[in-house]
Amino acid sequence: MDPVIVVGAGPVGLALSLALARNSVPTVVLDEGPGKDEQRPARTVVLREDTAAFVERLAGHSFGDTESGARWTAWRSLRRKQLMRHLTFSDETPPPLHVPQHVLTGALREAISHERLVKVAVDSRLDSLEEDASGLTAHTRGPKDTWWRGSYLVGCDGPRSTVRKLLDIRFAGRTAVERHAVAALRTELPWPGEALLHRMPPWPGGGAEVTGRPLADGVWRLDWLLPPRGELVTPDALVARIRETLAGWCGGSTPPYELLDTGVHTVHHRLARRWRVGRAFLAGDAAHLLGALGTQGLDEGLRDADNLSWKLALAWHHGPREALLDSYQEERRAGVAARLRAADQSLPILRGSGGLRSYVPGSARGHDMLLTDGHVGRGPLGAPGAYTDSPLAPPRSESEVATDTEPGAPVVDVQVTAPDGEFVRLRDRLGLGQLLVVLVAPGTVVWERRHWMKAGLMPRLAAAVSALPHPAELLVAESYPGAAAHSVLLVRPDGHLVTALAGVRPAELYAAAEAALGGAVPRRKAGAHGEGPGKEPGGTGGVDSGEDGGGSGTRSELGTSRSTAP
Repeated sequence: MDPVIVVGAGPVGLALSLALARNSVPTVVLDEGPGKDEQRPARTVVLREDTAAFVERLAGHSFGDTESGARWTAWRSLRRKQLMRHLTFSDETPPPLHVPQHVLTGALREAISHERLVKVAVDSRLDSLEEDASGLTAHTRGPKDTWWRGSYLVGCDGPRSTVRKLLDIRFAGRTAVERHAVAALRTELPWPGEALLHRMPPWPGGGAEVTGRPLADGVWRLDWLLPPRGELVTPDALVARIRETLAGWCGGSTPPYELLDTGVHTVHHRLARRWRVGRAFLAGDAAHLLGALGTQGLDEGLRDADNLSWKLALAWHHGPREALLDSYQEERRAGVAARLRAADQSLPILRGSGGLRSYVPGSARGHDMLLTDGHVGRGPLGAPGAYTDSPLAPPRSESEVATDTEPGAPVVDVQVTAPDGEFVRLRDRLGLGQLLVVLVAPGTVVWERRHWMKAGLMPRLAAAVSALPHPAELLVAESYPGAAAHSVLLVRPDGHLVTALAGVRPAELYAAAEAALGGAVPRRKAGAHGEGPGKEPGGTGGVDSGEDGGGSGTRSELGTSRSTAP
């Protein structure tokens, strides 16, 4: 079968290709650039805990060390000279990850360089796209004009997406919602490791708002909120802002600093009307733009990749399931739309001219709470979306029980016992195309696995798991927040909870798994656990992996391409 074509080699496109490779799906990444990323210390990303874990699994690399990124120790919020809020991060309140985008992209490119199922075609700019009954044909311009054949295509090609334009999809929204002057610099501040938001700073020229967020190696990113339109930021004006801000935070004198990078960041809010047209999909900035009030567009784009990858993998290995593929748009577009609505409703309150609202007692703290939620990933502005109205949700069952995780929301990363008896984190088992079944069994941690695997309800649960319509892994947790003993949790490959059942309920478990896969699916034959994701892809045209899929009309495991003279 032909590969999946991914258009765009930013973090979302690279992450999607790696996620598909983990599910044994080959991809071709069309990169219109030279395959290298410009180092811009002032261009950084903030990722929520679960999204950071997703990219770290794909890259095989932790970004929270002293060289590649920072996990903040606390969040500090000030208004004028008053400390409004001080939030300390912990295991119960995990911090976001702050990392330069070129570091993130570089780690993903390095992982791809060792992945034989991913081919990156540099200097390849898409200019046409055609779909037929069995796949798509894409044409790129570059040093060689090349035709590419794919089973599916995903446009991860940014705000000016060529894929979106070729599919004639509207990209409605608002322009210049917020503007920020940005500087990356190396210095020492009084709050090492703590991010801070300072509203209405008391020094002359402080502006309305400035944010300071630490990176690795003593580097900070500072953002000053600018008027939506009109104000030009000259180099001299920016240096003056830097010196005034550092002096204001450091007792009146500007500490030594090294200016590394500067820029102006303009935030737009837009949402594509459709995210799927036949075999073509949109993801990341091609599908949505957001970023006001601390929200993070790339974090949402990586969630797109996590959601779409396992669904495309099932379609690639077992044939298209329209309800499952349609659910990508229904789940992800609804989640991003809710985030945009929350931001649009909060903007007039937080960025309006004030009026009588600014004198209402408690309004400052309410504003501060909204901004904190957006920056640290909580509440309507920042918390990970839950697919509560997903078309993949199973029908209600009398056996369903409540936990602290509502169905459709991301599961908590608890410690579990794997089939080989090893203690691992639940998130470590995600992203391999399989369902996860988690039994909450207090006391099992003190016994060797061989003792309790044949005791109690385990044999019956193991039989029910083996009979599911898709490969699933049985895990055991000592506890799970809000779950009673002997609860059985069914988890999707992207880490969202399908349902929680009271004890072993084979029929209800099967029905929930069937719903999560997009509806009725054929029952697997005995011994079919090795089929599909996790097994080497079969199909047509398997030749040595070193053969160039971009060559002269040959078919490799990365599909077919045909070159013509420019």
